[in-house]
Amino acid sequence: MSIMALRLLLGIIFLTVVFLHLTKKNSGAVIAYSVQSLAIVLVLFNSFLETGRVSLLFVTLLAFVVKVILAPLFFVRLIKKNGLRFSVSTYLNIPLTLIIIAAITAMAHSQKLAPLVNIVPANHALLSLALSAMFLSLGLIINRKGALSQIIGILSFENSIIVFAVFAGLEQSPALQAGIMFDLFVWLVIATVFMSMIYRHFGSLDVTSMRHLKD
Repeated sequence: MSIMALRLLLGIIFLTVVFLHLTKKNSGAVIAYSVQSLAIVLVLFNSFLETGRVSLLFVTLLAFVVKVILAPLFFVRLIKKNGLRFSVSTYLNIPLTLIIIAAITAMAHSQKLAPLVNIVPANHALLSLALSAMFLSLGLIINRKGALSQIIGILSFENSIIVFAVFAGLEQSPALQAGIMFDLFVWLVIATVFMSMIYRHFGSLDVTSMRHLKD
């Protein structure tokens, strides 16, 4: 896969994180996460093509099943089960959110973080964009009031870490990668039960509804 194709995939990952900040529909957030995860799988598949390691192909297939198929199905089922057509509001309005996105992106490309993104000098621009996606995913977790959006933010952050590691050339054993995927699958199962309990008790997945909890 050419460097231009990898840049395109990373650009898609970054744009999906930005879209997650702006969308007001849960269905839109799920679609964005699915597209982002598919881009991650293609990046991993490119690593397999470069190394030829069968174990890496297995990890790529596992990532495809968990991230592209199981996770979106989990979210769609959750939306239908709890009647969640729209996501709850954000703490910041759209203009302020766009300003924060621009500031975070500029910070990730600043000289202060140059030592981090220069791990592989040839991938400097790619690592800066991957780092931006990581920071923006963290911002998504903080800015969103809905538990569903926050969960997608966590998974987006995990995707950003994976793509940063790939472009940084950090070697990780296939067993560790498979362990991450297994943890993600178990986490999704636990999240199903946890979010269902929240919705049954509060009638909403808006985390601000839990501000007045008392012993």
